[in-house]
Amino acid sequence: MQKPVKLIIFDWDGTLFDSVGQIVASLLVAAKEFEQPLTADAAKSIIGLGLPEVAQVLFPQVPELHTEILKCYGDHYVEHSKDDLWFAGVSEMLHDLKNQNIKLAVATGKSRRGLDRVLAQTQSQNLFEITRAASETKSKPDPLMLAEILDYTGIQAEQAIMVGDTSYDLEMAQNIAMPRVGVSYGVHAIDVLQRFNPLTIADNVDHLHQFLAQQLKAPEVA
Repeated sequence: MQKPVKLIIFDWDGTLFDSVGQIVASLLVAAKEFEQPLTADAAKSIIGLGLPEVAQVLFPQVPELHTEILKCYGDHYVEHSKDDLWFAGVSEMLHDLKNQNIKLAVATGKSRRGLDRVLAQTQSQNLFEITRAASETKSKPDPLMLAEILDYTGIQAEQAIMVGDTSYDLEMAQNIAMPRVGVSYGVHAIDVLQRFNPLTIADNVDHLHQFLAQQLKAPEVA
């Protein structure tokens, strides 16, 4: 039986927040600082993972430098991302969903410190029932952060939708049998997202908003 949607969980970077370009730029600066090879495509491909996993994937040859590389990345990102904003239409979408008594949550590869900073930057703390960051749980695509959100809200996986721009987001949801929606305006290409059987792939925020609104109106089907 298809149950009514009660909870929508969003990834942050590349899904709600227009930050992908700055993340890539900051990773490239950190790699150059420590004389490590890195391409923009490689840096972009790992967005969504927790920071320890990012270091392991991008710089496996220098584990002894991971802490310093990540600090350099973080310092550069914080300094140069102060003007980053939500994608156009995100604020309207979130407030509309919230006004329909749908619970909203965030599941992100950011650290808790980083997430709290951008929640304050967007003044959106009160929009979300719960937020989970990779630094306080397991990194995507492990479904632990989704399980923790479901446990907190008391909502079943089939009554929730995970929205994200990467394979890590959609695989995480698939791993816990949660319906999922991809967005193609972030990190991973449509053909990559399609491998995880999303309900749809939205090509912009307006499309995403319309689709989610339709899901809320869908009748319960036995």
